[in-house]
Amino acid sequence: MSLELLSQLETKIQATLENIELLKMELEEEKQKSTQLAEKNQKLQQDLNSWSDKVNGLVGLLNSEI
Repeated sequence: MSLELLSQLETKIQATLENIELLKMELEEEKQKSTQLAEKNQKLQQDLNSWSDKVNGLVGLLNSEI
């Protein structure tokens, strides 16, 4: 009886270890996605600032013409 319990425990431990490895891989993928999104966000923020500066410059030109 105890050998059967040990075998079941071993099976459950092995399944848990495999699940942990899968979760680690998923976590690594999510970290990479997060890094990529942060980089994209930074670029978009720079683009927004650039466009904002251009628009403000044009508005300034229009105001000086009036």
